[in-house]
Amino acid sequence: MTTAPFYGGDIRRKALWDLAAGLPVAVLVAAATWSLLDVTATYGLRVLGLYAAASVLILATVPDDLPGPGSGPANRVTLGRLILLLCIAGLAPTGGALGVTGRWWVIGLGTAIMMLDGVDGWMARRTSTATPFGARFDMETDALLMLVLSVLVWTEGRAGAWVLLIGAMRYAFVAAGWVVTRLRADLPPSLRRRVVCVVQGIALLVCLGPIVPARVVVGVAAVSLAALTWSFGADVTWLLRARPPERGA
Repeated sequence: MTTAPFYGGDIRRKALWDLAAGLPVAVLVAAATWSLLDVTATYGLRVLGLYAAASVLILATVPDDLPGPGSGPANRVTLGRLILLLCIAGLAPTGGALGVTGRWWVIGLGTAIMMLDGVDGWMARRTSTATPFGARFDMETDALLMLVLSVLVWTEGRAGAWVLLIGAMRYAFVAAGWVVTRLRADLPPSLRRRVVCVVQGIALLVCLGPIVPARVVVGVAAVSLAALTWSFGADVTWLLRARPPERGA
């Protein structure tokens, strides 16, 4: 397998071009959302503000040794997922005013985000441009999707505030790592973790479905939360039992 060439000091400038190219896409999706749903003009400002904040964070964390031109083809796909996600996130302050059309629109965007989730990883492997930054970018996008969807399920009155635990659990895990050093260690790859992540997204989209009865929503969300708790519990147990690395190793 050949290794793609590395592009050094100007990677942030090239990544900035990728982010600039993504801005019209964000505007178009936000405009489509605004035209379809009964949202105020401040919705567009929220989406643009979120995109600006995400761009600053990406430029601050992108490494200087990314393989390939710009941020790389796989990271561009992840950026596309993030753009769709931010257009959903901009709807969170509507406070239960999505309506039937709004919920179907969120389900459509969310489904597209999840379908593209497998594309960026495949593309990274196909083009030999897989990096820790790309994996982290993909993971953080997934985590934010779960948080935003769980907030919408709650604000739409589909489930109680307990459903927010689905979106908040990963961030609670990270916060716990600030206190317990062992929780910051790298976890081995896990099919269980990936399957549970996909289940969470599907479950939250089902919970938003206008045709799904309330009792089914509660059951689906409860089972989803139980599966996520089990998965995080397994990871925490593994990390706490793992042998700490030798000093100087």
